[in-house]
Parts: sequence; structure tokens; C-alpha cells
Amino acid sequence: MGKTAFNNASYDITDRDVLYEDNHLIAINKKGGEIVQVDETGDEPLDEKVKRYLSIKYNKPNGAFLGVVHRLDRPVSGVILFAKTSKALDRVNQMFKSRQMKKTYWAVVRNRPVPESGNLVHWLVKNPQKNVTTAYNHEISNGLRSELNYQLIGQLEGYYLIEVDPITGRPHQIRVQLSTLNCPIVGDNKYGYPRGSLKKTICLHAKRLRFVHPVKKEEVVIEAPLPRDGFWEKFEGM
Repeated sequence: MGKTAFNNASYDITDRDVLYEDNHLIAINKKGGEIVQVDETGDEPLDEKVKRYLSIKYNKPNGAFLGVVHRLDRPVSGVILFAKTSKALDRVNQMFKSRQMKKTYWAVVRNRPVPESGNLVHWLVKNPQKNVTTAYNHEISNGLRSELNYQLIGQLEGYYLIEVDPITGRPHQIRVQLSTLNCPIVGDNKYGYPRGSLKKTICLHAKRLRFVHPVKKEEVVIEAPLPRDGFWEKFEGM
């Protein structure tokens, strides 16, 4: 995909994009279409934009430290957390590995999930050449065990809003596991939705991140407002 494929590739971080910040961490409300780290497209990634924001805000001409601790797929929006110190980076990395970070996503689909709530377990295999993940309902060589809980929380104008709590964090996990329910995410033609979004985004939003602060030892809950794109607003207040 070239540089012009995404409408959001050139924006800069502003105070409005910052969901949480202290001396150790900063959380951004990522826009759909934004890459987190550099890839083959050559588009400027979000981590570089956050570094520039911090450098300007705190007058650091030599640049600011920023550590990437997790990622969101390019077409996905919502909460993404970065570390501002090496100590915080090490601790938060360990928290993600030990599943101490509680993540909640909202997904919009066109088919009602059956059953309306449940637990999904699959073994996922990613094809790096095609950037597509396949889900198997049995253990398979090279497959990564993947688990999530989901529930239907709203219905509007023929669309269904699903809340997802992933227990593991695998590439494309929510996207491919919901597709096994015959519930591909709106806009996600890679995993079965009949057409892609003109904005190159999908209706998957990282809504909430809950954890105990690695330094302060206090509970932190970070929530990302829904995108203002003319569609997501329909689901506000659900």
C-alpha cells in the first residue's frame, strides 16, 4: 500500500489525542488508518509523531524517549499505550506478557452473533506473506492458542455492537475469531465482510485499557472516545 492509501497518514498529535499522561506513560487515541511503527509503506508512524509531540511539549531538542509496548492493526482505532521511560517500558512489557493488562474492544458487525455471548478458543496461524491469519478450532503445529470473551451489547439499524475482552493478544485475533461466528467486522473484507471501507478502516475500536500502574501501583482505567466519522457516533451511550 502506498502513502496515499490512508486519509489519516499526515496528521500530527495534539493535546486532544492524548487520553492519559504522567511521568512514565502516555496513552493516545489512535485514529483508524494510522500505523504504530514504521512499515514498508514509508508512512510516518504514530510512535514518531508522539516523540515529536513530547519533544515540542517539553522542549527536548535532542528528542524524547518513547517505548512501544503493544500495537493496534492499522485499520483499528482506540487506546494505545506508550512508555516514556525505560523503567516503565520494561515493567509494562512484562505486564502485557503476564496478561495483567485488561483490554476491551468494541466491534460492529452486520450479523447477530449466535450465541449472543461466549468464549472463543482457536489456534491461529499467520501467513506473513499475505498478512492474513487463519483460525483452527483444534491444536495445530505452529498455531498460537488464542482466547477471547464476547457479548452482544447493542443493536441499531441492522448493525450489532459486540464488546470483546481478549485474553490473549495475537495478530488479527479479534478480527479472525469473530469471523468464525459468521460475524466479520464491518469494513473488514480481509476476514469476510463483503466490501472494504473507503477510508481503509474497520469498525473495531480499542475502547478501554485497565491496569495497575507499574510505578504508582494505582489502578488506571483509560477509555477512548469513539471515532467522529459519521458512523460510530450512532453507538454512543450504549
